[in-house]
Amino acid sequence: MTAKLLRTSLLKFGMCVTLVLVAGSIAQAQRHREPLTQPEIDQIRDASWEPKQRLSLYVQFTRARLVKLEQMRSDPKTKDRARQTHDMLDDIQLLYDELNDNIDTYVERKDDIRKPLKFIIEADTEFQAKLRALKDAPDVSAEESQQYQFVLNDILETVDSSAEDHRKTLADQEDAARHKKLNSNSSAKSAGRPE
Repeated sequence: MTAKLLRTSLLKFGMCVTLVLVAGSIAQAQRHREPLTQPEIDQIRDASWEPKQRLSLYVQFTRARLVKLEQMRSDPKTKDRARQTHDMLDDIQLLYDELNDNIDTYVERKDDIRKPLKFIIEADTEFQAKLRALKDAPDVSAEESQQYQFVLNDILETVDSSAEDHRKTLADQEDAARHKKLNSNSSAKSAGRPE
């Protein structure tokens, strides 16, 4: 009886180990890849004390991904266009989330980010137009668009809500500047660096 119980326990243990390994490999596969290249990461790191430069870099990198997306989609030689579209939109989503996280960090530090916010608000409008053009593209089959529709809707929602948040943040920053509650020289501050 004990040997049978031991075999059953070992079998259950083996199945648990297998499940843990399978779950770990699934989690690994679901992780997002890094949307930035190593030179872009270096530029972001070098600009960590300069809100204007760092925020501008995120806009620049997002714009570059949108241009690359448009070029890829218009190239008739593109293979697996739906998958590539999905992946590029996912990268854009990750970059936009990083942009917003950085804005939050600078706002918490009370850094003056009015100038980059104006630039970001202009970019929001541009990005909204390009993403909507992709959503409304007449030459895309329902089968193809279904493969990236969720991530496209997600990034559109993010950019739409972010545009509103960015305008509100700019208004708050203007008010804080009138009351001299903003740090104008962020590079001299020793507050936490955004990563």
